Amino acid sequence: MPPADLPKPCVVLLSGGLDSATTLAVARRDGFACHSLAFDYGQRHRHELDAAARVAASLGVASHRVVRIGGLSQDASAGVFAGSALTADIAVPKDRSHLDMTRDIPVTYVPARNLVFLALATALAESINAADIFIGVNAVDYSGYPDCRPEFINSFQQTADLATRAGSLGSSLRVHAPLVHLSKSSIIALGVRLGVDYRLTHSCYDPLTRDGVVLACGHCDSCILRREGFTAASIPDPTRYA
Repeated sequence: MPPADLPKPCVVLLSGGLDSATTLAVARRDGFACHSLAFDYGQRHRHELDAAARVAASLGVASHRVVRIGGLSQDASAGVFAGSALTADIAVPKDRSHLDMTRDIPVTYVPARNLVFLALATALAESINAADIFIGVNAVDYSGYPDCRPEFINSFQQTADLATRAGSLGSSLRVHAPLVHLSKSSIIALGVRLGVDYRLTHSCYDPLTRDGVVLACGHCDSCILRREGFTAASIPDPTRYA
């Protein structure tokens, strides 16, 4: 652990989206030296990796890492995370109601993604002597993903304690999910107070590129929740939609 007069290190999962950017700002507010972690997992649209780098630079992280998952194949169907609309040539659902979003697990679900990401974050945390991990999961305005529920976070916390040297020595790893019970509008309002520049973030599941400019589709689940969140928070939406 660092000397008492230095900030404690933490690992922040940073996708480049609205929630993870806000989570990074919360960790920084709480006095941590933040080491952000993004993943190249074969996603169809790589704009989120660029967004993660922008957000990390904007919020002044101690380090930013991108971990590649899935080997050397460029074929998404051969990767670890196959069968999702975010990794394979599967149509992204559009213009769904909130009821439809939560009725079942959508095709944008990436198999066990947060489970894998948290495991790798735990390895990094032990490597840099950090006892804290931050993740931006949300169980209020979400699209039916099982790995965004507080039950999962609590379960992983217990698993990490059992699986790590630190846990076996009685030094519990803390998994923070500061947004898990917040609405999207509350998340946005919090981020604005903490200085998050949401122009740097990327949330769309099915973006378009025109004249070199990345535009959000405005119709996928993520775009709908993001746009409604800004409206409910009475904060101008800086997103560039197609």
